[in-house]
Amino acid sequence: MANASEGRAEETGEQDANGEAGPAVFFRVQHSAFGTTLGANKGAANFLDRIWMQAFSSYEHNVAEQTKDLPPLACRKGCGTCCRIQVVATAPEVLMVARYVRAMAEGFRKVGIDLPARLAAASVATPETSGTMALGRECPFLVDGICVIYPVRPLACRGYVSFNEEACVAALEGEADEVPVSESHRTVRALVQGALQSALRDAGHPWALYDLVGALRIALARSDAEAAFAAGTDVFEPAIIDHVSREEMARTFDRLKA
Repeated sequence: MANASEGRAEETGEQDANGEAGPAVFFRVQHSAFGTTLGANKGAANFLDRIWMQAFSSYEHNVAEQTKDLPPLACRKGCGTCCRIQVVATAPEVLMVARYVRAMAEGFRKVGIDLPARLAAASVATPETSGTMALGRECPFLVDGICVIYPVRPLACRGYVSFNEEACVAALEGEADEVPVSESHRTVRALVQGALQSALRDAGHPWALYDLVGALRIALARSDAEAAFAAGTDVFEPAIIDHVSREEMARTFDRLKA
């Protein structure tokens, strides 16, 4: 993908106690904050809520700070062009989407939208096409171009934005290889998500990345999915996505924390 905001990634990050900033410092600050939340809320009824709310609010706040001077985004309500790419998510994100689907399923069914059925019918991405616009697998939560799980959409969805709708359509139709995406959005998303994964790993919780569709099927089929996650059991293991091995991710996290 084309980098439409090159250079801003180097500016990403909060300042630490010594006034230093940058991606590595940002990662460490985020990792520490997630670790504090995980430790302080262990066993609490709102354990999961605290984690995903912190992840999403941290992303939204920091991406707003990092993208003040960027051109306007082309993303708009009703455009679901990019919603053919395989979405990966952490366990807390998967569990919150599952909770949302359960809570909203009956209401959506009354207006002709069967969320569980759409999820069950969704095709599985292949390793060859999972990262492309030409995947051909429309997100099961895209209805008439609108995301029906928008309030709890994963970080991967929040961090993929474009400056050119025509380029997105061309990529979807296989007529273009590059889309002018915001690298700042993707960088902040990657750092927040990575820090969350690292903190989950240190706290003994499942910390991999999972195919959203596959993991949601598991979560909706198991009433104990949230309890299993809190106890450190990875019920989503069959849906793990290892584009980057967990061993390599762990080494990277440890290096960034050092």
